[in-house]
Amino acid sequence: MTRLLLAILMILAAAALVAFAIANRAPVTVSFDPFDPTAPAYVVTLPLYLLSFAILILGVALGGTAAWLNQGKRRRHRRRLEAELARVRGELASAKRDFSRDSAVRDMRGAPQTSVPVARLPAN
Repeated sequence: MTRLLLAILMILAAAALVAFAIANRAPVTVSFDPFDPTAPAYVVTLPLYLLSFAILILGVALGGTAAWLNQGKRRRHRRRLEAELARVRGELASAKRDFSRDSAVRDMRGAPQTSVPVARLPAN
């Protein structure tokens, strides 16, 4: 159902873009020289829809780049946490192996299983 709705929305958006392009085929002169409007140095003449699409694509690219750069801190923090998680999981696996090995040695000796002793701090 979601795919169908997405497909319908994409078809409608494409139709709207085609209609916009057909309605705005007239050439437009764009000047990149703000100091001399009578005889500009850099002039481009192109259809209005092409200019609009170029600005839209440039805006999407700049926005995506800005979002990607902004998330750099979060990606770095995530990598650091993943490395710490891997280290802690390794320590846990090692502790489980040591505990099971010690349990096996106690079982072989016939000693009763006891809980792990708790270290006590000396009283002041």
